Amino acid sequence: MIAELGHFALVLALVLAAVQGIAPMALMRRANDSALGLAQRAAYAQLALIFISFLALTYSFVVSDFSLAVVTANSHVAKPLVYKIAGVWGNHEGSMLLWTLILAAYGGAFAMLAGRLPARFSTHVLVTQGWLGIAFLSFLLFTSNPFARLVPAPLAGRG
Repeated sequence: MIAELGHFALVLALVLAAVQGIAPMALMRRANDSALGLAQRAAYAQLALIFISFLALTYSFVVSDFSLAVVTANSHVAKPLVYKIAGVWGNHEGSMLLWTLILAAYGGAFAMLAGRLPARFSTHVLVTQGWLGIAFLSFLLFTSNPFARLVPAPLAGRG
């Protein structure tokens, strides 16, 4: 159930990245002052959702949820906890999720500081950040999904 929550959070983060990348530009063309506010809220929500997804993957490693292909390939029941936690980003799927989280954290940090800069510049930066989010989240979800399931689930991982 936690893995489905993580996957759903990634899907919602992709939707929010699309909102962040497209909607503020349309609002700016209409000379609407709410473009920056929309981009900031989308950046904060995207960061929160990707963080939830990363926590869900971490939880799956800690409890040895071998129904996930990435956990089966990179963990084992007998591994110490510190190695299970390190296993979250010690593989392609997990490291891509961590990289996407770091990218979203930079976007969230910029959104916090955006009020100190000209609104048009800040909006363009957050729109660009939204497009980067679309690219990374699309890659994660469609080609390198950390929440891909194995049916039937094995009893132990490969380590």
